Amino acid sequence: MNARLFALAALLLGTAPALTVTGSVVGAVAGDTRVSGWAVSPSGQPVEELVSVPVTGSAFRLEIPTAPPTFRAQTALSSRNVAWPGVLDPVSVSAGPQTAELKFFTYRDLNRSGQRDEGEPLREVSLDTGRGSLFVVWVGSDVTVRASRGYAVSLRRGWNAFEVEVGRAVRIAPFTEGVARVTLELGR
Repeated sequence: MNARLFALAALLLGTAPALTVTGSVVGAVAGDTRVSGWAVSPSGQPVEELVSVPVTGSAFRLEIPTAPPTFRAQTALSSRNVAWPGVLDPVSVSAGPQTAELKFFTYRDLNRSGQRDEGEPLREVSLDTGRGSLFVVWVGSDVTVRASRGYAVSLRRGWNAFEVEVGRAVRIAPFTEGVARVTLELGR
Protein backbone atom coordinates (compact mmCIF):
# COMPACT_ATOMS: atom_id res chain seq x y z
CA MET A 1 0.00 0.00 0.00
CA ASN A 2 2.79 2.47 0.91
CA ALA A 3 4.56 1.71 -2.40
CA ARG A 4 1.37 2.59 -4.29
CA LEU A 5 0.99 5.86 -2.38
CA PHE A 6 4.62 6.74 -3.08
CA ALA A 7 4.23 5.99 -6.80
CA LEU A 8 1.01 8.04 -6.97
CA ALA A 9 2.64 10.95 -5.11
CA ALA A 10 5.63 10.80 -7.47
CA LEU A 11 3.33 10.97 -10.50
CA LEU A 12 1.34 13.87 -9.08
CA LEU A 13 4.44 15.80 -8.08
CA GLY A 14 6.27 15.09 -11.33
CA THR A 15 9.15 13.47 -9.50
CA ALA A 16 10.98 10.77 -11.43
CA PRO A 17 13.42 8.33 -9.91
CA ALA A 18 16.98 9.59 -9.71
CA LEU A 19 19.15 9.05 -12.77
CA THR A 20 22.03 6.70 -11.95
CA VAL A 21 25.33 6.94 -13.81
CA THR A 22 27.61 3.97 -13.21
CA GLY A 23 31.11 4.10 -14.55
CA SER A 24 34.67 2.93 -14.51
CA VAL A 25 37.87 4.92 -14.47
CA VAL A 26 40.77 4.20 -16.80
CA GLY A 27 44.17 5.46 -15.71
CA ALA A 28 45.93 6.24 -12.46
CA VAL A 29 43.48 7.18 -9.72
CA ALA A 30 44.57 8.66 -6.40
CA GLY A 31 42.74 7.23 -3.37
CA ASP A 32 41.08 10.57 -2.59
CA THR A 33 39.63 11.17 -6.11
CA ARG A 34 35.96 12.06 -6.42
CA VAL A 35 33.72 12.29 -9.49
CA SER A 36 31.24 15.14 -9.28
CA GLY A 37 28.40 16.67 -11.25
CA TRP A 38 28.12 20.45 -11.34
CA ALA A 39 25.47 22.81 -12.69
CA VAL A 40 27.44 25.16 -14.92
CA SER A 41 26.95 28.64 -16.36
CA PRO A 42 26.21 29.01 -20.11
CA SER A 43 29.98 29.46 -20.60
CA GLY A 44 30.67 26.15 -18.80
CA GLN A 45 31.95 27.53 -15.49
CA PRO A 46 31.03 25.45 -12.39
CA VAL A 47 28.33 27.14 -10.31
CA GLU A 48 26.92 24.50 -7.97
CA GLU A 49 28.05 20.99 -6.99
CA LEU A 50 24.97 18.76 -7.18
CA VAL A 51 26.48 15.33 -6.62
CA SER A 52 29.86 13.89 -5.71
CA VAL A 53 31.06 10.36 -5.02
CA PRO A 54 34.43 8.77 -4.31
CA VAL A 55 36.08 6.55 -6.88
CA THR A 56 36.27 3.11 -5.28
CA GLY A 57 38.29 0.38 -6.92
CA SER A 58 38.33 2.30 -10.24
CA ALA A 59 34.52 2.54 -10.24
CA PHE A 60 31.89 5.11 -9.32
CA ARG A 61 28.11 5.37 -9.08
CA LEU A 62 26.53 8.84 -9.31
CA GLU A 63 22.86 9.37 -8.53
CA ILE A 64 21.74 12.64 -10.09
CA PRO A 65 19.24 14.25 -7.70
CA THR A 66 15.68 14.69 -8.91
CA ALA A 67 15.45 18.18 -7.41
CA PRO A 68 16.19 21.13 -9.70
CA PRO A 69 19.39 23.11 -9.26
CA THR A 70 19.15 26.30 -7.24
CA PHE A 71 17.94 29.40 -9.05
CA ARG A 72 21.48 30.86 -9.18
CA ALA A 73 22.55 27.85 -11.30
CA GLN A 74 19.67 28.28 -13.78
CA THR A 75 19.50 30.44 -16.88
CA ALA A 76 16.78 31.17 -19.42
CA LEU A 77 17.14 28.95 -22.49
CA SER A 78 17.27 30.76 -25.82
CA SER A 79 18.67 30.06 -29.29
CA ARG A 80 21.56 32.41 -28.44
CA ASN A 81 22.88 30.50 -25.41
CA VAL A 82 22.75 26.82 -26.39
CA ALA A 83 26.41 25.74 -26.26
CA TRP A 84 25.72 22.03 -25.86
CA PRO A 85 27.71 19.20 -27.46
CA GLY A 86 26.90 18.88 -31.16
CA VAL A 87 24.91 22.13 -31.39
CA LEU A 88 25.87 24.36 -34.32
CA ASP A 89 24.00 27.37 -35.75
CA PRO A 90 21.30 27.87 -36.73
CA VAL A 91 19.59 26.92 -33.46
CA SER A 92 15.86 27.00 -32.73
CA VAL A 93 14.23 26.59 -29.34
CA SER A 94 10.48 25.94 -29.06
CA ALA A 95 10.16 27.71 -25.67
CA GLY A 96 12.27 29.64 -23.19
CA PRO A 97 12.29 27.64 -19.94
CA GLN A 98 14.86 27.88 -17.19
CA THR A 99 17.69 25.43 -17.75
CA ALA A 100 20.92 24.15 -16.22
CA GLU A 101 23.55 21.97 -17.84
CA LEU A 102 25.31 19.37 -15.70
CA LYS A 103 29.01 18.83 -16.40
CA PHE A 104 31.29 16.32 -14.79
CA PHE A 105 34.52 17.02 -12.95
CA THR A 106 37.02 15.16 -10.82
CA TYR A 107 38.94 16.51 -7.88
CA ARG A 108 41.13 15.19 -5.11
CA ASP A 109 39.33 15.46 -1.78
CA LEU A 110 42.53 16.24 0.10
CA ASN A 111 40.88 16.78 3.49
CA ARG A 112 38.38 13.92 2.93
CA SER A 113 35.41 16.19 3.69
CA GLY A 114 33.20 14.53 1.05
CA GLN A 115 32.82 17.79 -0.89
CA ARG A 116 35.03 20.12 -2.85
CA ASP A 117 36.76 22.77 -0.79
CA GLU A 118 38.86 25.73 -1.80
CA GLY A 119 42.31 24.59 -2.86
CA GLU A 120 41.00 21.38 -4.43
CA PRO A 121 41.23 22.04 -8.20
CA LEU A 122 38.48 20.80 -10.48
CA ARG A 123 39.29 18.89 -13.65
CA GLU A 124 36.53 18.75 -16.27
CA VAL A 125 36.00 15.24 -17.66
CA SER A 126 33.85 13.73 -20.38
CA LEU A 127 31.96 10.54 -19.65
CA ASP A 128 32.24 8.22 -22.67
CA THR A 129 29.27 5.90 -23.24
CA GLY A 130 30.95 3.87 -25.97
CA ARG A 131 28.79 5.50 -28.65
CA GLY A 132 29.28 9.12 -27.66
CA SER A 133 29.46 11.37 -24.62
CA LEU A 134 26.97 11.62 -21.79
CA PHE A 135 25.07 14.93 -21.76
CA VAL A 136 22.76 15.85 -18.85
CA VAL A 137 20.53 18.94 -18.72
CA TRP A 138 17.66 20.14 -16.52
CA VAL A 139 14.75 22.17 -17.96
CA GLY A 140 11.90 23.87 -16.12
CA SER A 141 9.33 22.90 -18.78
CA ASP A 142 9.13 20.80 -21.93
CA VAL A 143 11.10 22.18 -24.87
CA THR A 144 12.47 21.06 -28.24
CA VAL A 145 15.92 22.18 -29.42
CA ARG A 146 16.96 21.89 -33.07
CA ALA A 147 20.23 22.79 -34.76
CA SER A 148 22.16 22.04 -37.93
CA ARG A 149 23.51 18.60 -38.92
CA GLY A 150 20.37 16.82 -37.74
CA TYR A 151 20.46 17.91 -34.11
CA ALA A 152 16.98 17.53 -32.61
CA VAL A 153 16.08 16.74 -29.03
CA SER A 154 12.83 16.97 -27.10
CA LEU A 155 13.41 17.64 -23.41
CA ARG A 156 10.88 16.88 -20.70
CA ARG A 157 10.56 18.96 -17.54
CA GLY A 158 13.27 17.86 -15.09
CA TRP A 159 16.58 16.12 -15.72
CA ASN A 160 17.29 14.66 -19.17
CA ALA A 161 20.26 12.47 -20.12
CA PHE A 162 21.48 11.66 -23.62
CA GLU A 163 24.33 10.03 -25.47
CA VAL A 164 25.58 12.54 -28.04
CA GLU A 165 27.70 11.31 -30.94
CA VAL A 166 29.13 14.01 -33.18
CA GLY A 167 30.21 13.09 -36.71
CA ARG A 168 28.94 14.15 -40.12
CA ALA A 169 25.55 14.20 -38.47
CA VAL A 170 24.72 14.43 -34.80
CA ARG A 171 23.21 11.31 -33.27
CA ILE A 172 21.32 11.68 -30.01
CA ALA A 173 19.95 8.73 -28.06
CA PRO A 174 18.41 8.59 -24.60
CA PHE A 175 20.85 7.46 -21.91
CA THR A 176 19.40 4.33 -20.36
CA GLU A 177 20.87 3.51 -16.99
CA GLY A 178 21.68 -0.12 -16.54
CA VAL A 179 22.25 -0.46 -20.29
CA ALA A 180 24.94 2.13 -20.93
CA ARG A 181 27.98 2.35 -18.71
CA VAL A 182 30.35 5.25 -18.90
CA THR A 183 34.11 5.33 -18.86
CA LEU A 184 36.16 8.16 -17.47
CA GLU A 185 39.75 8.35 -18.69
CA LEU A 186 42.27 9.98 -16.40
CA GLY A 187 45.94 10.60 -17.11
CA ARG A 188 48.31 7.76 -16.47
